[in-house]
Amino acid sequence: MDLGLAGKSALVLGGSRGLGRAIAQALAEEGARLRIVGRDRAALAQAANDIGRCGVTVDHQVVDLSRGEDVDALSASVNEVDVLVLNGGGPAPGTAAAVENAAWRSAFESMVLAPMRLARAALPGMRRRKFGRILIVLSSGVVQPIPNLAVSNALRLSLVGWAKTLAAEVALDGVTINGLAPGRIHTSRVDALDNAEAARSGRAVEDVRAQSRANIPVGRYGTPEEFAAVGAFLASEKASYVTGAVLRIDGGMIRSI
Repeated sequence: MDLGLAGKSALVLGGSRGLGRAIAQALAEEGARLRIVGRDRAALAQAANDIGRCGVTVDHQVVDLSRGEDVDALSASVNEVDVLVLNGGGPAPGTAAAVENAAWRSAFESMVLAPMRLARAALPGMRRRKFGRILIVLSSGVVQPIPNLAVSNALRLSLVGWAKTLAAEVALDGVTINGLAPGRIHTSRVDALDNAEAARSGRAVEDVRAQSRANIPVGRYGTPEEFAAVGAFLASEKASYVTGAVLRIDGGMIRSI
C-alpha cells in the first residue's frame, strides 16, 4: 500500500533509539525526508546513517527537551514539517506520593510543555498546506495506569486531553492529531522498567517478564517494528479520517473497553 508519504517532511523526537527510531525507519521506508533529534550525538549520527540506507535524506540534531533554548531553536525550524512525531524518554519510576514538586515541574517542562510548543510552531504551516500529521507516543498508562509510574501516568494523560481538544480545532484544515499507546514493546526502556520492578520486588527479572507475558493475550512482547507500522499509517494520507484518537498497540494487554 502506498501511504503517500514520499517527499513529505518528518521530524521525529527521540529518533535515535527505541520507538522513535522505529517510527523514523518506517517513515523513511515510505520515502519521507527525515530529521531526527535527541540528546545523544553519537547515537543520532549512527541512527541517521543506518536509516539513510533506504535512500532518503536523514538529518539529525542534538536537542534536549528539558532545555528551553533547545526547544526554542527547534520550534523556529518546524514550519515546513508535514509529520511531527512527539516522542520522549520516560520518567523514572516512582509512586505518586513520593514525587517531589521539583520533579513534577521538571518533567512537566520536558514531557508536556515542550511537545505542545513544537506542535504550535508546526501547525501554521500544516494548516496552510492543508496537510499535517501530529503523532504523540504515549503509554498504556493513559488508559490503564501502571503501578510505580506515577509521573508518566499523570503527565502523558494531560497530553491526551490537549490533543483531543486540538484535534477538533484543526480538523477542517487537513491536520490530524493522534496518540499511540504502546503496551509491552520490547525496547531498552521496557528492559529498564523490568529490571527496576525486579529490584523493587526482589524477584528475578525473567520472573517479571514471564508475569508480563502471561498478562498479554498474544503471549509476548511486541516489536518496535509492529508499533512503528501503526505510526506510519497514522502519518499517511490514507489515515485522513482518523483524528483525536488514542490507538493501543498492546497485544490486547489493556483490559478496558
